[in-house]
Amino acid sequence: MTVISRYITTTYLRILGLSVSAFVTIYLLIDFLEKISRFTQAHAAPLDILLFFLYKTPSMINQVVPLAVLMSTLLTLGLLSRSSEIVAMQSCGISLKKIAEPLICIAFILSLFTFFSNEAIIPETSQRMKYIEQVLIRGKSPNTFFRLNNIWYREENYVLQARLLIPETKTLKGVTLWQTTDDMQPTRRLEADQGTWNGTGWTFENAVEIDFSGGTTSAVRKLPEVNVPLNLKTDDLKVWDKHADDMGFFNLRRYIGKLRKGGYDSTRYLALMHAKISFPFASLIMAFVGIPFALRGGRSSGIAMGIGVSLAIGFSYFIINAVLLSFGQTGVLPPLVSAWAANFIFSLSAIWLTMTLHH
Repeated sequence: MTVISRYITTTYLRILGLSVSAFVTIYLLIDFLEKISRFTQAHAAPLDILLFFLYKTPSMINQVVPLAVLMSTLLTLGLLSRSSEIVAMQSCGISLKKIAEPLICIAFILSLFTFFSNEAIIPETSQRMKYIEQVLIRGKSPNTFFRLNNIWYREENYVLQARLLIPETKTLKGVTLWQTTDDMQPTRRLEADQGTWNGTGWTFENAVEIDFSGGTTSAVRKLPEVNVPLNLKTDDLKVWDKHADDMGFFNLRRYIGKLRKGGYDSTRYLALMHAKISFPFASLIMAFVGIPFALRGGRSSGIAMGIGVSLAIGFSYFIINAVLLSFGQTGVLPPLVSAWAANFIFSLSAIWLTMTLHH
């Protein structure tokens, strides 16, 4: 790394750190003012409130990083242009491409970090944050994290219905299990008082097994225990529908696979799954947009202009991305297209700005 690259990198990282800190502080302050009255009414302990916002911070950082990258890019290049340092670099034979390289590399690293964070950090911290809010602060039962009643599950030639789940003992109550042919014609029905996960499948107790043949009952048996090799686990019964935004790409992909095997519509989750890859690269897109935009401003670029432009462009991206993603979740657009459309639009804008930039 050359001296010029180190200088640009140091300047950029300093402004980036300030930008992220400022955005996270504003985010925390607004969220704190919004929630503190509810937490106070629930007589929440100060430590629980502190831990709640501590666990929410990683998610906040991921959300503000693209906007911080855009603002840092505009401010860094704007300040360098204002002090004529970019002109001095160019007069020494350093191209604009070389000047922009450290900024692009940092934005790419941040994109990878955001993806990794979504996979390894955010799911865990979000679950802990929700547990603190729902259980420790609001006093709800831990069972609220599970689908507790009217459970339906389909797997190959099995359809299971249960009235209740007891998460602590991994027990299903009031179980009815149908075994069907490929064209969904019932061949056997099993009714049991309860079913327990045994590590490899489910053991149903006090069961009545009814066989069907030609649409009529052919045999009825009472069995104290029946083992059925279902792949259903108690973790699969968690109410992920409310927390799909907090799931990582790979967990979401596995969940979509289970939905498809069960014959359920997974369009909404497909759009979210593709967004788990597209959104982290918003930081890189913002850098591509910010570089030519800042260089076009030349010496007229300043702090006020950089902040104003970055907020305008950043919020435009978030609004457009949210609208397009909602189209993908409802099936108006293909999920892959809806997740990447905003990145594609702003990438084209960056290319146009670069091509019309006067070197």
